[in-house]
Amino acid sequence: MTDVQGTVADGFQPVRDAFADNFARRGERGAAVVVHQGGRKVVDLWGGTRDADGTAPWTRGTAQIVRSATKGVAAAVPLLLHQRGQVDLDAPVGTYWPEFKAAGKERVLVRHLLAHRAGVPVLDTPLTPARALDGVSGPRAVAAQAPVWEPGTDHGYHAQTFSWTVGELVRRVTGRTIGAWTAAELAGPLGLDLWIGLPAAEQHRAGRLGAVEPPAGTAAPGLRIRPKQSVSDAYRDPGSLTRRAFGAIDPLPDENDPAYRAAELAASAGVATAEALSRFYAALIGDVEGGRRLFAPATLTLARTEESAGPDRVLMAKTRFGLGYMLHGPASPLLAPGSFGHPGRGGSLAFGDPESGIAFGYVTNGMQKNVTADPRAQALVRAVAKSLAG
Repeated sequence: MTDVQGTVADGFQPVRDAFADNFARRGERGAAVVVHQGGRKVVDLWGGTRDADGTAPWTRGTAQIVRSATKGVAAAVPLLLHQRGQVDLDAPVGTYWPEFKAAGKERVLVRHLLAHRAGVPVLDTPLTPARALDGVSGPRAVAAQAPVWEPGTDHGYHAQTFSWTVGELVRRVTGRTIGAWTAAELAGPLGLDLWIGLPAAEQHRAGRLGAVEPPAGTAAPGLRIRPKQSVSDAYRDPGSLTRRAFGAIDPLPDENDPAYRAAELAASAGVATAEALSRFYAALIGDVEGGRRLFAPATLTLARTEESAGPDRVLMAKTRFGLGYMLHGPASPLLAPGSFGHPGRGGSLAFGDPESGIAFGYVTNGMQKNVTADPRAQALVRAVAKSLAG
């Protein structure tokens, strides 16, 4: 039996029980979960091994690649730039990035990038891993790409291209890469072990990811599928938007490669501890111990006001997005209707819930076959809800 380390505040024992149960019944290898309430840490748990394929123990400071949970961190950057008067969400992207206007994208607005409505979830010519990581080829490719639907009229998850649309927008506005901006304006002031672009000096902090099969009967309930085509069918079809969006980098990069972790891929390559993700969302929704509030009330409203809803052209499911954040719904069951955040494919999850004051961060090294509703993360979310209900 895996020895669970850490502490929970009075009333949050159900979270410890669910975390231990993840190791016993849901195929967990190594993971951590942290919960803040009202800016105060009430859950801080970790267990298992730091590497999915190893034996060294997970420690309190172990970090992991969090895949698309990175998007929730990255999305805060343009929203904070808007809060500071540096970005107009209703301005064309081409106002800041003239090359982006090519191929019929003149009317793509900044808010379209954040709400997955820009129409460029795919690249006609996928990038090799080397080109995807070089910081130049990705923005050039997405700027030249013709939209696959009329921008602003529909939505589809920009699984990989979000790295280059949002990252390049930030660079054009601030003169800094999104990783540098995050380090200076978010991670540094708040004391977060969180990176978009993991420095060489911190590479030792991150454990190795690995694919793991969930035990029989514990698979996530999955996404609600559109009639006539399943997600698995879409992944097998080379011409589908699903396959092309997730295959914008081809072949798939090695996520354990230090070069991948050092790349500032705002869609997928963030590295963080559970503590950092939870503390980050705690700062988005309110005051946090030893830190400061990030989002003004109006910005918080923008983050969690529905911009996109309904059938998602890429995920083949009914999704809901605010500006950069997934919202509570069938494809992303969070704590409550007002919650906002982002999962990482195959495991990680982070979100904030302003009404209850809850901020949540979960990271794992065992990647299971799911896109959003990971059974381990959902067990922990249910346990938080049970704790709040008393």
